[in-house]
Amino acid sequence: MKIGLIDLIVVAAFCALMVGVGAFYSRRTKSSDRYFGNDRTTSWWMSGIGFYMNSFSALGFVMYSALAYKFGWVAVSVCWMFSPAVALGARFLAVKWRRAALKSPIDYISIRYTPRMCSILALLGLPMQMADNAFKLLAVGAIVGVGTGLSPAAAIGLCGAVVAIYAACGGLRAILTCSVLQFAVILVLMLALLPLSLYKLASTAAEPTSWAQGLSNGFSTLIDKAPEGFFNFVNGQYTWLYLVIFFLTVTLTQSTNWSLVQRYCSTCSEKDARKAGYLVAFLQFAAPPLFFLPAMAGRLFLPEIPAAELNSTFAIVCANVLPRGFLVLMVIAMFASTMGAVSANVNAAASVIVNEMYVKARAASSAETRLRVAKVTTIIVSAIAVALALILSAMQGSDDLFNMTNKVFAIFLPPTAIPMVMGILNKRLSRRSGLAGLVGGASVGFVAYALGFAFPVFRQMVVMFPITSIATFIFLFLGTKLWPDTEDGSKTVAEFFRRMAGNKV
Repeated sequence: MKIGLIDLIVVAAFCALMVGVGAFYSRRTKSSDRYFGNDRTTSWWMSGIGFYMNSFSALGFVMYSALAYKFGWVAVSVCWMFSPAVALGARFLAVKWRRAALKSPIDYISIRYTPRMCSILALLGLPMQMADNAFKLLAVGAIVGVGTGLSPAAAIGLCGAVVAIYAACGGLRAILTCSVLQFAVILVLMLALLPLSLYKLASTAAEPTSWAQGLSNGFSTLIDKAPEGFFNFVNGQYTWLYLVIFFLTVTLTQSTNWSLVQRYCSTCSEKDARKAGYLVAFLQFAAPPLFFLPAMAGRLFLPEIPAAELNSTFAIVCANVLPRGFLVLMVIAMFASTMGAVSANVNAAASVIVNEMYVKARAASSAETRLRVAKVTTIIVSAIAVALALILSAMQGSDDLFNMTNKVFAIFLPPTAIPMVMGILNKRLSRRSGLAGLVGGASVGFVAYALGFAFPVFRQMVVMFPITSIATFIFLFLGTKLWPDTEDGSKTVAEFFRRMAGNKV
């Protein structure tokens, strides 16, 4: 799967296009509000595609293609959990997020709960954003580096550098424009890969006389000769209970992730915020079969992929199916998917740092100064993500670190996400209850993780997630009983919910 000089030139041209988009919007971005999308002028379809591109990266192709190759349709089943999760968020939370978050995805926390709660949430959320970006960059290094001639470190550095430049130059509008271009690249690749995979499968038996016959025979072969249970909705360790817990997890993630909240808040109207969410829900339903049927077909025409190389399934299928000149399209698509996800996270993290830390400390700073700080912060956040990814890439056993990171997310997601959502849904919670839920839920999560040394079952997602979720709810309501609001606190909460009830921004 070696790529040549012409291929590298094409990759360079794609990266130059992304940088050019950033330069184009740099001249048109005059304030930090526009830089972070707080001017609320983004169209619903652009916001929706940006939202969708933030939902996956090369890491998704790595993990889910390996899952599809090993277990079959269950990879689609797992990904389909995102669709109703996003639809529910669009229906019940999109408008509320747009009314609640004005300058950053978590600025409302200072009013609904307390400034201390907002600061702690920022301090907990930023490392998680950095780790998320690092693993997405690590995945692009792994999949692009499989035989392409680019080392993982070079792929990580190139991807991170391009993201830093166009995200820092043009802000959210540049990121969204690049996301549309990146989405187009991925769509072209997958629309080519699926029929080519089915044709390849048909060719293993007999050379088809036409493309139509090849597609028909390939699909029939996949249905008839697939391993037992390959098209079951659940399979192996991926049980109905797993899907339910995973659905609850992604519902929290897709409803409270900083960059996704930012997409709702950047739209032109409340109606557009919902439309953006519904577009994402549709794409999350339509795309998984298109994306993962090639890996399922690969199970039949490439039956001997070793277990140690399953994470390279997508790249291996592409190498065996795509024409020589189209392999560069796979490389660009992996860069595109990762750039879309990382740039969105970088911009959202920078908005929290600038608006929740810098502006509160330097309230008198000028608009020009805030914009400069926003750009510098974006570069720093990108550089940290690249550095972490390079460290992980250089370490043997990074798979163990990846599993450890997933467990850390299982500990912190419910305690951080549940108070965020309940804060805009339930007016009876006291202001100090949020911190009680955050600290209490996380503490119980740490205890469960510690118990995992003796009882490994406590470290399984289907166990840890319910434990931390239930604990967070208990501490939220316990905190309300122990620390009820003062008269001034009650007035602050009442004013917040009056805004939530209908004062459109």
